[in-house]
Amino acid sequence: MTAEEAIEWGKPLSFEKVWAMFAETDRKYAETVEIIREVGRKQAKTEELLAQQKKNIDQVSNEIRETNRSAYDRLAQLEKNVDRVSNNVGGLNRSIGELVETLIAARLWEKFPQFGLARAYQRLPLYDENNQIKTDIDILLVNTDMCMAVEVKHKLNRMDEVDGHLKRMRLIRQYPPEQIGSKQLLGAMAGGAVDPDVKDYAYKSGFFVLELTGESVHLIPPPDGFEPKKW
Repeated sequence: MTAEEAIEWGKPLSFEKVWAMFAETDRKYAETVEIIREVGRKQAKTEELLAQQKKNIDQVSNEIRETNRSAYDRLAQLEKNVDRVSNNVGGLNRSIGELVETLIAARLWEKFPQFGLARAYQRLPLYDENNQIKTDIDILLVNTDMCMAVEVKHKLNRMDEVDGHLKRMRLIRQYPPEQIGSKQLLGAMAGGAVDPDVKDYAYKSGFFVLELTGESVHLIPPPDGFEPKKW
């Protein structure tokens, strides 16, 4: 504190000084009130911005949920369309297979006059001792002491189809239906179209091979020395 301030401090308070002090206090109070009001305005603005941001976030979240829902709906519809197309294609394949089988079955017995297989059955199931289905026979030709199991394919063009019929022949012998019993069992494969390599493999496996030509079926000539396998 300076000497002048000390002298001034020691003087008695006058009315003017007291009034000036109150005026200064009022001014500072007013400034404080304005500061508080400004803080309140800024806080209100901040809350308004936060509320707007929350509203925007909620809107974006709703849009995302709606987009996801729409995407899931489109995906579900796509899956239904794929399933419907698959079922239609599967049904078409079955229809073609059934047509080929019907055309091949017609008077098929005439292709094997040496065996006298005068009777035919189609789609004959095979059951095990627990009455569980093991396989089926597309066409079965029979006489009193011999039979022939014919596997029909829309396109006979895979080696594993021949292997599958070999396995089927073993199952037929293991679980023979009453139409077969203990009769001698031969095998054949037929197709609407036959791959030459598969034809050769089928003959090496002991099967006769037939192919659909137009609306009739013909026996592809066996190779020299061919002996049908007996199961």
